[in-house]
Amino acid sequence: MICRVSRSMIGLIIYTAIAVAMPDTGRSLEQKKSDPARGAEAKPPQSDVQQFCFNNAGVIGDARIAWQTARLSELAAQIGARLAELEAKKAEYEAWLHKRDDMLKQATEGVVMIYARMQPDAAALQLAAMDDSIAAAILAKLPARAASAILDEMEAGRAARLARSMAGSDSALDGKKS
Repeated sequence: MICRVSRSMIGLIIYTAIAVAMPDTGRSLEQKKSDPARGAEAKPPQSDVQQFCFNNAGVIGDARIAWQTARLSELAAQIGARLAELEAKKAEYEAWLHKRDDMLKQATEGVVMIYARMQPDAAALQLAAMDDSIAAAILAKLPARAASAILDEMEAGRAARLARSMAGSDSALDGKKS
């Protein structure tokens, strides 16, 4: 015969089973000292509920352990999924860092020195004709004063894209608008 029990009833049964299994929880230390013979004799349960709990304490304990094990398995799966997400994010950042390093390597010192000595308006025209990643690499290696003067001479949208790229925005490196 299958018995259907609500969650609150299961909670009551578990609580009662714990209370029956540990009869000394409600007693004070003084009561325990004054009644040393209590531990030697086991009182049989007196009500039907206590008898039920006494008879099924092992089963209820096993059910609690099974529930806790299932919950721990769920949590382990969630942690595993989160770790996979974090590993993917780490790989994404490492790829971005590699791409950024490659971009900076493209701008050699000789080319940077040429742009540093150019007039800002002429340098802006030259960089406007270049690919965003190369232009950003050159601007990143220029002294801040020279780079800001060149960006000031450029069209505002292009200057903003290059500045985002220099600052490290991934969407700017991919040519996407944010």
